[in-house]
Amino acid sequence: MTTPTIELKPSSHPLSDAEREAILANPGFGRHFTDHMVTIRWTEGRGWYDAQLVPYAPLSIDPANMTLHYAQTIFEGLKAYRQPDGSVATFRPAANAQRFQASARRLAMPELPVETFIAAVDALVTQDKAWVPSEGEQSLYLRPFMFATEVGLGVKPANEYLFMVIASPAGAYFPGGVRPVSIWLSEDRVRAVPGGMGDAKTGGNYAASLLAQAEAAAKGCDQVAYLDAVEHKWVEELGGMNLYFVYGNKIITPELTGSLLAGITRDSLLSVARDLGYESEEGRISIDQWKRDTENGTLTEVFACGTAAVITPVGTVKSAQGEWTQSSGRPGDVTMRLRKALLDIQTGRAADPHGWMHPLG
Repeated sequence: MTTPTIELKPSSHPLSDAEREAILANPGFGRHFTDHMVTIRWTEGRGWYDAQLVPYAPLSIDPANMTLHYAQTIFEGLKAYRQPDGSVATFRPAANAQRFQASARRLAMPELPVETFIAAVDALVTQDKAWVPSEGEQSLYLRPFMFATEVGLGVKPANEYLFMVIASPAGAYFPGGVRPVSIWLSEDRVRAVPGGMGDAKTGGNYAASLLAQAEAAAKGCDQVAYLDAVEHKWVEELGGMNLYFVYGNKIITPELTGSLLAGITRDSLLSVARDLGYESEEGRISIDQWKRDTENGTLTEVFACGTAAVITPVGTVKSAQGEWTQSSGRPGDVTMRLRKALLDIQTGRAADPHGWMHPLG
């Protein structure tokens, strides 16, 4: 398959340095977007074509666009980090590209070649390099996504798609210092089922989590945690993050059953933990075990992980049967050590033994 060359058509009116710096002073998350975006089209029988870097702008979509009706859409999330020498590097873009292909297969969409995915991300970050923040844990969040563009109401895989990459500067997830989050354990709703789309990064999975997340907020909690859909006893993941359980020198994350998303941060931490001398493994943790081992002291810490926050300590767990406190409600030592180790690799403050960083100069 021929990889299309990305044609550069930069904006003649990008934001001024002053306007951009004002945004970077307090970027938040997903509120502001860089000057450009990348678009690549796919049509059945033709393949990938018309790859362009163009000014960031709204899209014009027909009311009968098939995505609006049948939700054939997938996305990724990754970050670019400013390095100590002023250069920029992205974190594990090939892993995101491969997961994007897996999501496409699950939704009967065309698979974008890994090299094309990386080239699109590289083109946008290179063009909008000035948007990559340089303070603390700030970064440039990248959102590659793809959706059907065929017009029609027949229920079938579409024959036309649009792949895009947009970027948004992201401030530190915990600007006032890392704080543990509270978790609502959802026992009557499930995120995904065996044989479903839980291991695909598609908008429908996130739509399915919104009601449970709203219920968690109503209970005074920051996040919702899901159990498996069959036995309703095995801990799976949060609405948008994977979970880790710390037993002294051992850390365990729920195994991939097909209904969990294979998080890039999750996978990275299995390796980082081993680098630091911890035992790390995938396994199964029941909700009864979680509560019991917290109370008897053998489960010393719990944390969530994902692209946005990197690592988030869990402080309180609430359910219909009661609540308990994790790690005395404070960030645990193992949690914070792992968090620092991974962030140091991403920001270039530590060596990158696994070759995860993709430099752009």
